[in-house]
Amino acid sequence: MKRLNSIINSVMAAFLGVFIGHSAYVFWNYKTHPELYAMQSAPWYTSIFVYGAFTVAVLVLCLVIKAILKHKQK
Repeated sequence: MKRLNSIINSVMAAFLGVFIGHSAYVFWNYKTHPELYAMQSAPWYTSIFVYGAFTVAVLVLCLVIKAILKHKQK
């Protein structure tokens, strides 16, 4: 159980890190090249919302799995 908990924590940290890195890159790219984003019909931060929704879904799933594992250990 300890190893599975460690794997779940690693997955959660990886998804959170990817989300933070992607958000920082999109923000930096928007600040350096705003003309590229002016051509799009969607706002520049749309991809951040998509990554954020996916990250939240994965984090919630991992937290549910952790809660189930904790309940089974008792």
